[in-house]
Amino acid sequence: MIVLKTKNEIEIMRRAGKVVSRTLDMVARVIEPGMTTAKLNDLIDDFIRSQGAIPAFKGYQGFPASACISVNEEVVHGIPGDRKLRDGDIVSVDVGSILDGYYGDSARTFAVGRVSQQKSRLMESTLKSLMAGIDNARKGNRLGVISAAVQQVAERDGYGVVRQLVGHGIGRQMHEDPQVPNFGSPEDGPELGTGMVIAIEPMINTGTYEIKTMPDGWTVVTADGQPSAHFEHTVAITDEGPDILTLS
Repeated sequence: MIVLKTKNEIEIMRRAGKVVSRTLDMVARVIEPGMTTAKLNDLIDDFIRSQGAIPAFKGYQGFPASACISVNEEVVHGIPGDRKLRDGDIVSVDVGSILDGYYGDSARTFAVGRVSQQKSRLMESTLKSLMAGIDNARKGNRLGVISAAVQQVAERDGYGVVRQLVGHGIGRQMHEDPQVPNFGSPEDGPELGTGMVIAIEPMINTGTYEIKTMPDGWTVVTADGQPSAHFEHTVAITDEGPDILTLS
């Protein structure tokens, strides 16, 4: 069941979203070669709490950390640990917050030091695909218009669009209806209506769209070992158009 949000609820979610966006801005300032992913997670946890919010991922379905930190071929759900970031890595950081009972959710992929042109182009295309999806998050469109827009941009640039993982509705729960695939037909899915709030999150691979889950039960990697990028925004559907709640 899709839960529509009131204008007041959307404003609360915007505040939760601002916590997430400020957290990712902080990550952009501090991420560097030699930093462990555990250290980055600790900084994220401290920052979210300093904003008066709760790290949404900590303990969620048993996840052991406050951020998903995924490096290079890791697509999503990377568990922070003693891995040291290296010059040339790309790092997807997915962060959630809970504020006044509502969730915010956003992700960005960061370059560590100087990255290859291949990785840079992948990041650019993934962000571009996200923004194309958001531009189509309009009242009266089918949800599939978002999905098709994401897929068109990424595949036109020669990349693989992950099928097994999707975006989602969000509100008082981290994951609500509807699911938001990053591929499909413009005719697919429910009609978008005022008050819907969704997390749009392209996961785009350099090579195949196929993925696999590592033995830790969480970390998802590309099946061919090539790099992946991930960008995400929480977006409200309004009468005026898409309203990004997780903007910096």
